[in-house]
Amino acid sequence: MTEVTNTDRVAEADAQNLALSSASNASPQTYWSLVKRQYRRNKLAVIAFWFIIVMFAVALFADFLANDRPIVCSYKGTVYVPVMQEYLMMVGLSDYPAELMNADWKLLEYDWSVFPPVPYSSTGTDLINSFAAPFTGDHFLGTDQIGRDILSGLIHGARISLSIGLVAMAIEIIIGVTLGALAGYFGGLVDIVISRLIELFLNFPTFFLILTIVAFLGANIFYVMIIIGLTGWMGVARLVRGEVLRVRNNEFVPAAISLGFGSLRVIFRHVLPNSLAPVLVSVAFGVAGAILIESTLSFLGVGVPLETVTWGSALNASRGAPSAWWLAVFPGLLIFLTVVSYNLIGDGLRDATDPRLKM
Repeated sequence: MTEVTNTDRVAEADAQNLALSSASNASPQTYWSLVKRQYRRNKLAVIAFWFIIVMFAVALFADFLANDRPIVCSYKGTVYVPVMQEYLMMVGLSDYPAELMNADWKLLEYDWSVFPPVPYSSTGTDLINSFAAPFTGDHFLGTDQIGRDILSGLIHGARISLSIGLVAMAIEIIIGVTLGALAGYFGGLVDIVISRLIELFLNFPTFFLILTIVAFLGANIFYVMIIIGLTGWMGVARLVRGEVLRVRNNEFVPAAISLGFGSLRVIFRHVLPNSLAPVLVSVAFGVAGAILIESTLSFLGVGVPLETVTWGSALNASRGAPSAWWLAVFPGLLIFLTVVSYNLIGDGLRDATDPRLKM
């Protein structure tokens, strides 16, 4: 039998102390850190997340990516930032000479200039190159019947299409979370009234309601956002109601009440933070649904003004030119990828927040 020396005992003690020290210094795993780690294991959901991030970056910097004006230029010895002209003049930070106010920026003689990667605006026309096929000329993804650049339209359309989804979903969250929390926490008559209200709004046909309002008030992008939000909060309310019903029986709720906290403080400071995980899943699916509704309305030529470029309006151009396949393929593919990405994000969040639901 091997004799255990003092050196071995010291080494073993040092190893145990090191292990205990590492365990004590390790940061505790919070719920959201576990959700984040679980979400990262879903490769498709991660790819979808980064695709949406890229789409938002494109929407945010659309003016710098596709524009018939230079990003920055020097004209007659003065440096200008034409892509920001309207914004800078709006806040009084820039003043352009009269000759540049309505100038064709492509025809000016510059000291030097830097144009965007896509040197076309989303609304500019080029009748000479109407129905230009993709990958064959100056217009990378081709043009429509009046020569508008398809790639520029998709870049600028991202700003409108994504904004509609986010604003509509924000309205849904505000209404749905508030009413769902009140119904789940108070129960009784409050729950009955809100539940009946949910059932009532479930019978509102969002699509036809938008068509009716457009017929009376005219096409307006804000009407589309508001109506989608006002008629889509019911799913969020049901989810929050169910979660609050579960959470309100936990020990910390009576403890908060015993400390003299009011009902609203208990709901919004203690109950809701522990009930919002399923809402994230609903948000992802809800944004995808809002984008689909907007795209359908714009494809039919209603919902947003005709001069407003969205992915749906870009797709609308294909209705009168079935042989110009690129008018349908590229906008349709972008809508498809965006909606699928949001759905994959929703699936990833669902599996990460509640592994029991994982298929």
